[in-house]
Amino acid sequence: MKKTTLLKQLLNAPEILIAPGAYDVLSAKIIAHMGFKAVYMTGYGTSASVLGQPDVGLLTMSEMVERARNIAEAVDVPVLADGDTGYGNPLNVIRTVREYEKAGVAAIQLEDQLFPKRCGHMLGRKVIPMEEMVQKIKAAVDTRIDDDFVIIARTDARTTLGLAEALRRGQAYAEAGADLIFIESPESIEEMKEINRAFPNVPTLANMLEGGRSPMPTTKELENMGFGIAIYCTGPLYAAAGAVKRYLEALQRTGDTKSIWNDLITFSEFNNFIGLDEYNKKGQKYGVKQ
Repeated sequence: MKKTTLLKQLLNAPEILIAPGAYDVLSAKIIAHMGFKAVYMTGYGTSASVLGQPDVGLLTMSEMVERARNIAEAVDVPVLADGDTGYGNPLNVIRTVREYEKAGVAAIQLEDQLFPKRCGHMLGRKVIPMEEMVQKIKAAVDTRIDDDFVIIARTDARTTLGLAEALRRGQAYAEAGADLIFIESPESIEEMKEINRAFPNVPTLANMLEGGRSPMPTTKELENMGFGIAIYCTGPLYAAAGAVKRYLEALQRTGDTKSIWNDLITFSEFNNFIGLDEYNKKGQKYGVKQ
């Protein structure tokens, strides 16, 4: 089955789809290895890992596509990829969708922020006119080759314009052909429930960001509210940064790392996970000297 078709089925299933956020290829491989059925490629994490900079619109489309392609090739599960604002007007969106689809991802997320965009839980975000975003969604729908390639429409209107305006935009984006509606940063459980009451026939996305503007119910509670998918966009990034920090603190404190060896994956385990054994087998098959 195509990954796009599989993603469509997962989004329409009664069970909520959980897609942790990958900030690079290694984190994507870990997510898939742990048995999650989808990977979310986070722009926030990509900006941090590629540039060491905040998610404020600094990455280019080509940089994002390259990361998306590498992740999609490395895992066997569908990848939902952050496409920011589409990197311009509806004509730019056409090229963006073409490049993302060719990269092998199963979905692209497009948002209605004014460029340069910001992380959806940061203050200071501004949105473009709803009518302009409708044209972007229509361009994306018309451009995709695979009808199962998922178009995610995100609105950032809640924070500055209120929930009613965000829901109005979400309805317009669904009517324009979006397959999945993402109302960014609701600020209460009741708002999260209201989002799903407003979209009974279109899958909805919950963005679970530790320390962000939205509550963080359990995955079962999100499922009961009616969300089709929950992304944990920054958690793996924060977990990795925290682990590296603790490793370096131990090295500074004691002059060695023995105190945290038990927290590390071993040399042999990591080599096996990353595919060294399979690589060596291929080398033997084709007579390559190791």
